[in-house]
Amino acid sequence: MSRCYKDMADTDIHTHPRSFSHIAGATIKIAVPLAVSAALIVWMFHKVDYHKVAAIIRQGVDYRFIIAMMCVTVVSHIIRGIRWGIQLRAAGVARMPVIAESVSIFGAYALNLLFPFLGEAWRCVYVSRRQGCKLATVVGTDIGDRSADGIMIALISAAAMIVAHPAMERFLDHYRFGERLTHAFTDGTLPLWIAGICAAATAGWYALRHTRFMAGIGASCRRIWAGFAILFHLPSAWLYLLLTLGIWVCYFMETYLCFFAFPFTRELIAGPGNAWGLIPGLVVFVFGSWSMIVPSNGGLGPWNIAVMFALSLYGVTDTDGAAYSIICWSFQAFTLICLGVFSAFYIMLSRRKARALGN
Repeated sequence: MSRCYKDMADTDIHTHPRSFSHIAGATIKIAVPLAVSAALIVWMFHKVDYHKVAAIIRQGVDYRFIIAMMCVTVVSHIIRGIRWGIQLRAAGVARMPVIAESVSIFGAYALNLLFPFLGEAWRCVYVSRRQGCKLATVVGTDIGDRSADGIMIALISAAAMIVAHPAMERFLDHYRFGERLTHAFTDGTLPLWIAGICAAATAGWYALRHTRFMAGIGASCRRIWAGFAILFHLPSAWLYLLLTLGIWVCYFMETYLCFFAFPFTRELIAGPGNAWGLIPGLVVFVFGSWSMIVPSNGGLGPWNIAVMFALSLYGVTDTDGAAYSIICWSFQAFTLICLGVFSAFYIMLSRRKARALGN
């Protein structure tokens, strides 16, 4: 493998277009998220008073609740690792220790800080190599894992539309993005786009269905579907659902605990009709969750803007919202980096132990 990479490096890039396309693709994958994050951060600081944000960070934060948020972040990833382990075992992958299941999540989220989806690819490769199983099967369980998250986001968003109806209505009625979102669902163009994409994909498959390339894709897709379909045949379905609830309760608590850390969000906790801050916390949580669709480095930029916007629906200024989002994101990112370092040491020590036992 290393010789192959050396041969590629020693060859003139102009004589091998595939080498150029590989480099260009890798560059785009890194550059686009960085550009998105940088552009949105610059835009955010154009809207706020940087000196006031710095003053809030220095003097206006109760860091006890930030530390509590960091602990809840760790717990959420441990639960996610255990939940994924249930899917893996149902797909025929040998059982891993809980610490190894947790490390697969710790490392994935740390790598996602570099650029989107790197962590997802890494954790699938890590489990496949560690357990000696088909990569496509592991990828299928990962898709199932993320599909469950998508269902939870939809359910939580629906709950927010019901219990936080006034705030969500302000967003849909008075902001351009909200108006466009409503228009997309009501004017019939969205179903047409979906139908067109499906038709194009079907036509492409039909035209190339007899090629070796499509045969390989078909085999991989069947293994991926087998891993995904495990969701419908889990032997511990109730435990899976309980762990899913635990993950998303932890995620919500990360947002809600930070409400106690700032004076302007503590006012929302005490505000009438806010249910001890649970309703505005839910709105902030939903907006932050949807922002993760935007490719960026661990949500940096899109998440901050979404949280600022959600807080503004409850009268929090952009400056205060920026301080809240910067503190919450930074300390969560620091937690993920620490977990990533722990994962690296765990994997290194595990490999040394395996080699020693092999000798």
